Amino acid sequence: MIIAVVCDVLGERNNGTTIAAYNLIESLKKRGHEVRVVCSDEARRGEDGYFVCPKFDFGPLNGYVKKNGVVPAKADMKVLEEALSGVDLIHVMIPFSLGKASAEYAHKNGIPLTAGFHCQAENITGHLFLKNSRLAGKMAYKAFYRRLYRYCDGIHYPSRFICDVFEDVVGPTPRYIISNGVAKDFRPFRAEKPEELKDKFIVLFTGRYSPEKSHWVLIDAVALSKYKNDIRLIFAGAGPLEEKLRARAAKRGIAEPIMRFFTREEMVKTINMSDLYVHPSEIEIEAISCLEAIACGKTPLIADSPKSATRAFALHDTNLFKVNDPKDLALKLDYWIEHPEEREKCAADYLGYSARFDYDACMRKMEEMMLSVAEDKRDEG
Repeated sequence: MIIAVVCDVLGERNNGTTIAAYNLIESLKKRGHEVRVVCSDEARRGEDGYFVCPKFDFGPLNGYVKKNGVVPAKADMKVLEEALSGVDLIHVMIPFSLGKASAEYAHKNGIPLTAGFHCQAENITGHLFLKNSRLAGKMAYKAFYRRLYRYCDGIHYPSRFICDVFEDVVGPTPRYIISNGVAKDFRPFRAEKPEELKDKFIVLFTGRYSPEKSHWVLIDAVALSKYKNDIRLIFAGAGPLEEKLRARAAKRGIAEPIMRFFTREEMVKTINMSDLYVHPSEIEIEAISCLEAIACGKTPLIADSPKSATRAFALHDTNLFKVNDPKDLALKLDYWIEHPEEREKCAADYLGYSARFDYDACMRKMEEMMLSVAEDKRDEG
């Protein structure tokens, strides 16, 4: 098939949506499909199969948007028509400008349309200081539906959680619940700690430095731990809150966290040399980063946020802590530090659990969704 993948956000692999998009694009190509990619990544201009639209101009807010590490595209109908003409199926990643225009084009021209659900309402309302407003959340989901998902012949939900959340607002949808999958690179092996960390208990969290990820909870919890002087935090990622998080750690009297973007190879090694993976995020559609840690044989400690799918990964009560509660997290941290044998046993339990998120199996299901939708659309015609 000729498949167009429409990416309002694409560029550096510094966020889950971009990583999911690249994984899908690469997988479809390996499976023999012709893939046309619509995005605003100037680095791709002139590259075969890529159709580049301009970036969205937010005026005085451009600096803030850029600090977040993602700059959405602006629909250019000339570019879109060139990319979408003659395709067998269009797949949209998120309901922004490119996604909306592509959905309308698909509807007008009778082209099968699928879309991923990679954006939570709180990813939008949080920037408007309305993260905890149920009304604002419902309005955002209704806007997502109106702009994109009402046109879809199939919707890819990375978790049952986000499917239930969305359908609770808009009603039943043509759902396909498929994990984004964990790449085979993420596997357990013995990784030595660098000399400066040999005597430290390494606690890892992978996530963008943005408010909904709640890095502050982990910083405050370490400060409250009996073992604060023995713990070293690693925050793998990038984002606008980096300096604030460094300042908070200094104010709380703990060692400065190691904070930077890691390549995939570096990430696999870093996970394997870590002692515990903690996921404090309050808002999460799936959290592949947590699954990657699990696949590497690490015991996870996860916030029990009702706005996060990640809490479903907890096998035991000791794998959960109260969301945004540093005191409870500190108690759980101390527990896992004091019980290394149980930590190893729990990690072994998780290795079997992670098999259901096998990357190749998930990508095969994505392809099957697209083939099924395209066939059904042809039958309708």
